[in-house]
Amino acid sequence: MLSDAVNGPWALIVMALLVFGDAFLVLVPGEIAVTALGALSTSTGAPPLWAVIVSAAAAAACGDLLCYGIGRWVGIDRWRWMRAERLQRAQRWARGRLEAGTAVVLFTARFIPFARLAINLVAGATRIPIARYVGLVALAATGWASYQAAIGALFAAMIPDAPIVSVLVSVVVAIGLGALIDLVIRRRARRQKPVAANVTSD
Repeated sequence: MLSDAVNGPWALIVMALLVFGDAFLVLVPGEIAVTALGALSTSTGAPPLWAVIVSAAAAAACGDLLCYGIGRWVGIDRWRWMRAERLQRAQRWARGRLEAGTAVVLFTARFIPFARLAINLVAGATRIPIARYVGLVALAATGWASYQAAIGALFAAMIPDAPIVSVLVSVVVAIGLGALIDLVIRRRARRQKPVAANVTSD
């Protein structure tokens, strides 16, 4: 039954929609969907792992670029949800990180709640050249999709002939790794704040 459910285009379409929605709604389980399909791809042979990665990367890039477009042509404070305190803090963080370096922050922002949305909105609002941004977003999306799918594929290879178990284990590990990366990035950001403050005051 599980093999039949993922053998066809619908599994990839649903995953792509979840990944696309994850660009706007942090509660949408885009990462989980990619990891789960990566595990199922290795366990059942369908869908192909390359198709999982390509579909996830394309959906992630489209979501990021749509957020960039909203920031560029609508702004970052027109609608009420944009003025939420948590998103405002994320936008201030995003502005500082974009000034420091665009490429690195696009990769790291995917592991921090609200950061992905804030980075793309602020990038559009500050009018980072779209040609450059498209290339960076494509690279970041491909790297992220490959990482998420590889986690699922790895645990499916370690736990053969048990697709449901491999999906559950890989999803739990992916969530744990995401939380760990989030924690490390946040701690590094906190350590850098006093240094930046001292440089500014000098």
